[in-house]
Amino acid sequence: MSGAHAESVIKNIIRAIVQQCAARGHAVSDTLVAFMVKAVVLDPRNGFNVDRTLTKQDVQKLEELCLGKLMEECSPSLDTIKMQVHFDMNYTSRPALQSVFPQTELGAFMVLLKRDKEQQLRELTMIVTGIRLFNKASKKGGEETDLQELMPSILNEALPVTSKSIEKELSVSQTLAWRYTSVLEKQSDSQPAECDPPAVLLKQALYNVRQHEVFLKMLLADACLCAKHVEMLQTALSSQMKLLKETIQAKTAVPTANVFPRFKSLSELWSALQDEAQLLNILRSILLSLQPFTASQAKIFSEACVDGLLEAAEVKTDQQRMAESADERIVPAEMNTQEWLLPETTTSFDELPLQYNGVCGYSLVTRDGLLLPGYPHIGVFHHEEKLYVFSSKEAALTFASSPGDFIAEVAEKAKLSPELIQLLQLHRQFSCVSPYSELQPGESLLVKPITKCESGTQTDIHPLETNIDKSYEWNEWELRRKAIKLADLRTKETRSMQTDLSHMRRETATQTWPPKDAATQSKRDGDSSVPRPQVYLAGLRGQRDAHVVQTNLTRPVDQ
Repeated sequence: MSGAHAESVIKNIIRAIVQQCAARGHAVSDTLVAFMVKAVVLDPRNGFNVDRTLTKQDVQKLEELCLGKLMEECSPSLDTIKMQVHFDMNYTSRPALQSVFPQTELGAFMVLLKRDKEQQLRELTMIVTGIRLFNKASKKGGEETDLQELMPSILNEALPVTSKSIEKELSVSQTLAWRYTSVLEKQSDSQPAECDPPAVLLKQALYNVRQHEVFLKMLLADACLCAKHVEMLQTALSSQMKLLKETIQAKTAVPTANVFPRFKSLSELWSALQDEAQLLNILRSILLSLQPFTASQAKIFSEACVDGLLEAAEVKTDQQRMAESADERIVPAEMNTQEWLLPETTTSFDELPLQYNGVCGYSLVTRDGLLLPGYPHIGVFHHEEKLYVFSSKEAALTFASSPGDFIAEVAEKAKLSPELIQLLQLHRQFSCVSPYSELQPGESLLVKPITKCESGTQTDIHPLETNIDKSYEWNEWELRRKAIKLADLRTKETRSMQTDLSHMRRETATQTWPPKDAATQSKRDGDSSVPRPQVYLAGLRGQRDAHVVQTNLTRPVDQ
């Protein structure tokens, strides 16, 4: 089966599920449905054999299972998947924000005929903006410039609020994650009581708040970086304003070559501040939009319920767990067959791309899906170009003894809990699922993923000075031919003569209309043959007694 046809069948399945969800009053996106189809096919409990061709019954079963999962009420697992899809579709990083061409300017941009017009308008706008900012800062009275008055209004509103709001939400999510982790540890160490809630729901709630925590950390990092950029831009803006005042002072006339570049710089700084304000506004909107996706776990496990499950158990924070393992350290000399990275021997140790998003894979497998953060100071295990961290030295040594088995077990855990695929960054470990029912014999349901990446290269336009010799010939025989021709021309003479017939000739030009084919058509063809009139007169010679006689010899028409 061709890839295009398979993709068409997949789209039809997704479209059918979306329509059925809409008919039941649930609006879902195509992206969410596509992820759910993949999760259902990967789950071994659903019985889909990837090496067997799917029948119509299999497709119907697939649609029913997807509908059942999408229609679940108060499901932390479904909320986590929805949160992941929503964040991926709405999160805007700084480079993406700077590369977007505003739709409102597209019409005006298309009308422009020449690049010069666009350049002139842009420069004029920047100069006018710089002049207005300078006039506003000067206040005609020589008062000291107040930067707060020059800042975009949206920046003054968003800057002090965004970081505090994110930190508050992050603190709540981290506290919940620590409490859920302690409850799961308590249940795994002892026999759970009959009244205890299912461990599956507790793990789903833990995955939900941990995913929320990951997204909040990303937003907080962007907000802190944005605040640093704003501080730098404010300093540069104040410096430019001071230079402008020193240049202009109280002069009645100033050369444009001296002030216009400074006005443009002032406008660029102010526009950059507007971009930062817009980014802060987007981050705050994403923060508010993530809150509904944590409602189900809060509804199932209230604060009183979690307190009852904890009883006298100690709630350990991630920092406390790290402090407990501070003395544990892998000794690379004892592990000759394995490669370990340590802070003392590795540059940029804090920026290493850790597998499983920094979660301990050993604890995930041996403690039935429990998420415990890994601590790089114990040692980072390097295996098949990937880096793994662990929550204890014992976990690190056990994992390193048979890494392939543990990696496969982590993949199986992710198949049972599809929200772990995004949370642990396991996209590359899973193939792209193609749940279509018209596979050719020998084809698998799992299609190898196509790895794509954006890359760019830049070279000098002309690294060497151009030297094009138009008379250059690479063919030796062509050079010989030219040499013989030049040698032959040395013995030739050029003469001209003029004859009586040629000296009066001149160039003339004529213009004609070329014949063209033309035809007309009437309703019917008809013709006529009218007799030619023949009339004779007698007695015209002038006899005195003669009478003029007219004789009509014309044939009748009907003859």
